[in-house]
Amino acid sequence: MSERPTPTWYDDAKLGIFVHWGLYSVPGWAVTTGTLADAPQRLGWRVWFRDNPYAEWYANSLKIPGSPTADYHRRTYGTTGYADFVPMFDEAIRSWDPAEWADLFREAGARYVVLTTKHHDGFRLWPSRVPHPTLGDFHPSRDLVGELAGAVRDVGLRFGTYYSGGLDWSVNPRPIEDREDLGKTVIQDPTYVAYADAHWRELIERYDTQILWNDIAYPRRSELRAIVDAFYRRTPEGLVNDRFKDIAPDGTSTHLVPPDLLTPEYTSFATIRADKWEANRGIGYSFGYNRAEDEATFIPVDTLVRFFVDVVSKNGNMLLNVGPRADGSIQDGQLDRVRALGRWLAVNGEAIYGTRPWVVAEGTTDTGLPVRFTRTERALYAILLDRPGAGPHVLPGLRGQPGITASLLGHEQGLPAEPRGDGLVVTLPEAPPDSPAYAIRLEPPPDWAG
Repeated sequence: MSERPTPTWYDDAKLGIFVHWGLYSVPGWAVTTGTLADAPQRLGWRVWFRDNPYAEWYANSLKIPGSPTADYHRRTYGTTGYADFVPMFDEAIRSWDPAEWADLFREAGARYVVLTTKHHDGFRLWPSRVPHPTLGDFHPSRDLVGELAGAVRDVGLRFGTYYSGGLDWSVNPRPIEDREDLGKTVIQDPTYVAYADAHWRELIERYDTQILWNDIAYPRRSELRAIVDAFYRRTPEGLVNDRFKDIAPDGTSTHLVPPDLLTPEYTSFATIRADKWEANRGIGYSFGYNRAEDEATFIPVDTLVRFFVDVVSKNGNMLLNVGPRADGSIQDGQLDRVRALGRWLAVNGEAIYGTRPWVVAEGTTDTGLPVRFTRTERALYAILLDRPGAGPHVLPGLRGQPGITASLLGHEQGLPAEPRGDGLVVTLPEAPPDSPAYAIRLEPPPDWAG
């Protein structure tokens, strides 16, 4: 890990919005296999890649004989090639309004946005000065990167850029059919390396990106170290993620530059991490828009809020993905969850934004309710990850002083609280507001006696 201190803005932010949008949004389809956290272990990696639930991997899945995506494409589009989606995407984006996205992301309570400027299919969302090695202007008619960057900054959010550095199927069309294929398909050709390096420089210099969010790997003989050094000089509060890697043929990998943050996918950690990290996940099984997804595959609101709280309690941020259709519209099920998270944060944000991990992340009340802890200098927050009943609940291991005050965020009146030998007894009201999680503020912060 990098020895640079985590920028305060990022440590305080807690929530970002990830956006996967590109040519794959035109077909917008994948089989609903499961999440990355469980499906590869259940199915095996070879089946996972064939039956890939990531709609943004459409171009790769299309090349695997017998894959559900290949069958879907043949039935729906016949002999249409992947690059033929370009004019369809261009037509669709004419109606896109970046200000609508910016307002939605602010409503969600996000403090930063990360856009997929080029995914593994090689299609860029901006007009680069550097043409594609073989396809020329392989980008849309609008500068989607620049327009979204301006819109989110206009509403006070920060802007970061995702870029697929090591994989580019428009340059190396070899399909990835198993996990060991990943390292074998990373492009090391000098022409492509210069192409990728130039793109990162453009994203830094033209769009003032705050986060270099690379994916999977990066060419080993690049100018990456010089690019990152220039980025830090230009953007002292910028961050570099942990996916600038050199993947060996045996699958082992090494960091090409020291990362500022870890980026586990569809998962959290069991304990507090000293290193800053960011859990990224889709609302469903896919990051890109998947028309096959619905309420059966979207994460329930309660589970999403509780996952987010768990992440924050362990020194993480959550980068929650939305996958728009080609025209920029977003499925109702995704909108519902984004807005529900924003409503919860409007009441309970005090227990999230600007907080830091406590001595421990987790606990359980005497009534069996799971608890997560966050803290500020003035208060400790005990966040109940379920709907508690009225009456007394013991928070074991908390040693409070007589006179400690307790309050339930979103509830006007204070709560009775008193130290007891084995913890702190907090009495909840008869009818607390309905919520996926309840944040109790404790002042002054009690000690941990567990």
